[in-house]
Amino acid sequence: MKIELTKGDITKIEADVIVNAANSSLLGGGGVDGAIHRVGGKSILEDCIKIRNKQGKCKTGEAVVTTAGNLPAQYVIHTVGPVWNGDKETCFPLLENCYKNSLKLAETQGVRTIAFPNISTGVYRFPKEAAGKIAVQTVKNFRSDTIEKIVFVCFDDENEAIYKELLENKD
Repeated sequence: MKIELTKGDITKIEADVIVNAANSSLLGGGGVDGAIHRVGGKSILEDCIKIRNKQGKCKTGEAVVTTAGNLPAQYVIHTVGPVWNGDKETCFPLLENCYKNSLKLAETQGVRTIAFPNISTGVYRFPKEAAGKIAVQTVKNFRSDTIEKIVFVCFDDENEAIYKELLENKD
């Protein structure tokens, strides 16, 4: 698998799947979540409502898939990252599950490319350095027969610098 890094707006990234850092309601919100819902249009929200009606809210660390609407992708995978509370023993595995479960769900869709935002590092206040290490390590350890390329899409300079250093580190 090829791993790439780019700085920009995830709603403009061309990939088979774009991952949304969603909230548990799946009904849109601020940050990445709000942008994906705004740009993707009402078909994403309609799919999210169907999912909620079937299973209820999306639990932290879990992932669900919807159409991508007007986005330059086939699907959006919505994953709910943990709200940082200082509890590494709880938060670290939950964030790791966001990446693992998104990748597993992407595989079931038979896609080749997936783009991730920086999950939980905005209003959920997860420390950016720790979140980056979890994201990069989880992706590097994931084995797939279908996914060929993973793109980390950083919205700000700080995350971009963290991911650049982590991806250049050969450990």
